[in-house]
Amino acid sequence: MRYFSCAGALAGILALLAGCAQLGPSAPARPLGAGTAPVGGNCDAQGAQWAVGKSGTARVVEEARVRAGARMARVVRQGPSAGQAFDAQRLSLEVDGSGKVIAARCG
Repeated sequence: MRYFSCAGALAGILALLAGCAQLGPSAPARPLGAGTAPVGGNCDAQGAQWAVGKSGTARVVEEARVRAGARMARVVRQGPSAGQAFDAQRLSLEVDGSGKVIAARCG
């Protein structure tokens, strides 16, 4: 009987130690939109053209932003839009009704 209680206690201690090991120093999590593109970089839509035809997921939008060197990105639905002021640091990905990217441009 004593053997089982010692084994249980040992298993509990090992579980606690394993949990503490995961709390050690690690790289801080980056929020969405905090990729490797320089902050304040001017957009070059040519780098984002690979996204055309892909689903407009957050991951695709962020990679397109980084490849274009843009400071920010937005997804715009196909059709007439309530325009915003032109921003040379912004990538705009236009998506169709199914969410596929149909165009990548700066502004």
